[in-house]
Amino acid sequence: MSTQEKIEKMLKKTEVILAAGGEKRVAKQHASGKLTARERIAALLDEGSFVELDRFVHHRCTNFGQEKKDLPGEGVTTGYGTVDGRLVYVFAQDFTVEGGSLGEMHANKIVKVQRLALKMGAPIVGLNDSGGARIQEAIDALSGYGKIFFENTIGSGVIPQISAIMGPSAGGAVYSPALTDFIYMVKNTSEMFITGPLVVKSVTGEEVTKEALGGAMTHNTKSGVAHFAAENDEDCIKQIRYLLSFLPSNNMEGAPVVETGDDPTRVCDELTTLIPDNSNAPYDMYEVIKSIVDNGEYYENMKYWATNIITCFARMDGQTVGIIANQPKVMAGCLDINASDKSARFIRFCDAFGIPLLNLVDVPGFLPGTVQEYGGIIRHGAKMLYAYSEATVPKITLVTRKAYGGSYLAMCSGDLGADQVIAWPTAEIAVMGPAGAANIIFKKDEPAAKKQHTDDYVERFATPYIAAERGMVDMVIEPKNSRAVVINALQMLQTKRETRPAKRHGNIPL
Repeated sequence: MSTQEKIEKMLKKTEVILAAGGEKRVAKQHASGKLTARERIAALLDEGSFVELDRFVHHRCTNFGQEKKDLPGEGVTTGYGTVDGRLVYVFAQDFTVEGGSLGEMHANKIVKVQRLALKMGAPIVGLNDSGGARIQEAIDALSGYGKIFFENTIGSGVIPQISAIMGPSAGGAVYSPALTDFIYMVKNTSEMFITGPLVVKSVTGEEVTKEALGGAMTHNTKSGVAHFAAENDEDCIKQIRYLLSFLPSNNMEGAPVVETGDDPTRVCDELTTLIPDNSNAPYDMYEVIKSIVDNGEYYENMKYWATNIITCFARMDGQTVGIIANQPKVMAGCLDINASDKSARFIRFCDAFGIPLLNLVDVPGFLPGTVQEYGGIIRHGAKMLYAYSEATVPKITLVTRKAYGGSYLAMCSGDLGADQVIAWPTAEIAVMGPAGAANIIFKKDEPAAKKQHTDDYVERFATPYIAAERGMVDMVIEPKNSRAVVINALQMLQTKRETRPAKRHGNIPL
């Protein structure tokens, strides 16, 4: 065979692989509102930057007639390229080939790019669209999942790992995304569940649709499994590119610094009148975030779940920060089980990747009641205490209003390692709500005297000044100066060095 004939043979093989599952299946993929694996990769990476690996990998299964099947690309496309000029590894499961099912060699392709991403210190993005394990390959498929899970865990905290659910993801397939840092789901076309509706009905008798059981908004609003929701494939990929712009490539690098054009000394006059005179009246913490961050721009994580706390990425003077903020408009900003889990995980991600933490505090307490106690609020709330105490990145705490008791500690008081604690004059930092404390202290007083004592107590203790007198608050500032003060603190903290005792790892109260 001549050289040219060999080249022609390679090109013919390539043509078959690039055609994926063939015209009919590709058309069906498009008809269901989904892009193909290669189209998704092309949209994610900078134009012309994709380098494909393992294009000619082929399965070696001989069970149930599988030896007669030629599965182009083994049902997954893998490789690397750039996003905004920065190296990123990617794999995209191909639903047009055997339903994107995972077999031995399919898994090996994914594991290879996972290992390469770890070696190179680059993020990895998994675009999931799979019917699950390739049953014909039995234990080999199961082993493949195990290898992927192991690499997910080894890479955790070293490189950012992002999963997009862009079709079905069931059974073992859901656990690799669950081990990654962020999960995107596409509305109406993606689903995640351990067991599908038919199994649920046979075991529990419940009747439920795929969408209600494991659709995008189910996992964004009810379970907290997903972090972001997208309108369609294009929106999902656009959001992933945006998220990557906030993140470093690995745990040894800094996040990109962006010239935002927003004056770091800008005065935020709108904050002067934000806090209501009635300390029990709500206000919108998003207004504080929009006011102080660069150009009012932020990217919220878990926007639809545990809405009593806000977690988001933003920039301040071009530097990425992670913001954790109580939301007084929802449950008065109380901490509960879900808010504790949501914030603790976000804190630990930011700490792993060197992203400074800004904590905006207006918290009256942990949510009381049997539902919370039986659900383990003590254990869940302890996750926040643990995460903040463990974190060695710069930690800045800004108290806007209420900061009571253990919930204040859980929002990163100075005692949990906040490097700078800043308060507005409207701050109320106390062991508990001053009115409640006064009721205990003066409970034996006559009504008139009790009211007078209570009013006096509130006047004295519903302020930031007792904490400031003890050195627990570093400064009390005018709200309008918040942006400039926080940016100044971030600049001061750029050289922060803090270590923890040598150990295998701690034992977070999971």
